[in-house]
Amino acid sequence: QVQLVESGGGLVQAGGSLRLSCAASGRIFSSSAMGWFRQAPGKEREFVAVIRWSTDSTNYADSVKGRFTISRDNAKNTVYLQMNSLKAEDTAVYYCAASPFGGGSYAYQYTLWGQGTQVTVSS
Repeated sequence: QVQLVESGGGLVQAGGSLRLSCAASGRIFSSSAMGWFRQAPGKEREFVAVIRWSTDSTNYADSVKGRFTISRDNAKNTVYLQMNSLKAEDTAVYYCAASPFGGGSYAYQYTLWGQGTQVTVSS
């Protein structure tokens, strides 16, 4: 059974950077896209970014555009989220997810989820 495991979260000061990783324990070629979502305390889970395997195309939430970059390493079965110029409002648990439907900005489009990694940005 394929599992997704996130890592790289932590505590960082505002303006700093972190790189999150999402490693798949098995082959996820049945998934056509990988995405990152986040959930802050008391808020709903929200879309952050998505990358599609076949085209390498990406999409970002407006709130992170220009600051975050999603990328992948097929050989390592790993997806990354490089986060720069972090703000206090980026504080959340970050989840990676796999979609067999081409990805998108809605959580229901993703069928496999990791356990999440905490990102805390101090102001």
